[in-house]
Amino acid sequence: MTSPLDAADLRARVQPLIDTALIEQGAILTSVGDDLTPMIESLQGLLAGGKRLRPAFCYWGWRSTGFDPALDDQAMKAAASLEFLQACALIHDDVMDGSDTRRGMPAAHRRFAHLHRGEGWSGSPENFGLGAAILLGDLCLSWADEMLLGSGMPADAVGRAKAVYDLMRTELMAGQYLDLLEQARGGGSVERALRVVRYKSAKYTIERPLHVGAALAGAAPEIFEALSGYGLPLGEAFQLRDDILGVFGDPAETGKPAGDDLREGKRTVLIAIAHERANAHQERTLRELVGDPGLDSAGVTELRAIIADTGALEYTENLITELLETSLAAVANPGISAEGQEILTQLAYAATKRSV
Repeated sequence: MTSPLDAADLRARVQPLIDTALIEQGAILTSVGDDLTPMIESLQGLLAGGKRLRPAFCYWGWRSTGFDPALDDQAMKAAASLEFLQACALIHDDVMDGSDTRRGMPAAHRRFAHLHRGEGWSGSPENFGLGAAILLGDLCLSWADEMLLGSGMPADAVGRAKAVYDLMRTELMAGQYLDLLEQARGGGSVERALRVVRYKSAKYTIERPLHVGAALAGAAPEIFEALSGYGLPLGEAFQLRDDILGVFGDPAETGKPAGDDLREGKRTVLIAIAHERANAHQERTLRELVGDPGLDSAGVTELRAIIADTGALEYTENLITELLETSLAAVANPGISAEGQEILTQLAYAATKRSV
């Protein structure tokens, strides 16, 4: 068995499982016809990277709460299924946000639009790209189920996990809608922005993957409560860090152009706080520039200065620290193994500093 302390080790175990699933599913698609080959090819790059946080939290939710060592490989496969759910969310999210890139590559809908143009097909390349990306995301959602159900875990364990898995997917889609709604409304209160954070990211990234793992292990109800006490604040802190990176991050690290969240008009907690604290001139600039698809580097710099000057950046950083402390206090629970407490503590620091 690989070292439990090495995050790269876990990623190395997850990748072959994903590659095998892509080969198997690709064979099914291409049996329909070679025209389906671009569907698989577009996923190979997307699923070749990533931090594998969701499989990590799922695996350690299982291993920390009563695991059977003989089922280690099967549990890892069940955990790896979350990468296909993540791929679905990323593909659909990029469609909804109109994003150009993902992990330093063209977003799926842009890739298919480029294919359409290159082949000189009739109709709108953009509409073709959007339609193909939606279908690709749907395939990933289906394959996530197949991978979980075919993981080799005992049927009763899979049944318990599937109930959590289904709840997680519903919460994720609800969070995605709330995110769309906030952008349509032009943003609002910090409270509403935090609600988006909780349902679009916090539950789906950390709390529910932990619960899926604990369900596979047959953990007691009170353990789920402890994992929620750890996972929810940590998931919120994780997303707040992502929001900061979306404005101030290095494109070489984020895989997206500098200030891309500002161009897309994402109504994050960071932006909500800036609006609340802005003076009249700053407020006018925020309303004019946030969500401008043609925002240039000078505009990004101006918005960054406003976010910093209003104290929104400092407030968000402090909130991340508070949420991390709350999370770490909850993980010290006798129902979570000592090994699990150690690893979950490491993952908490890594997730909030984004070093995983």
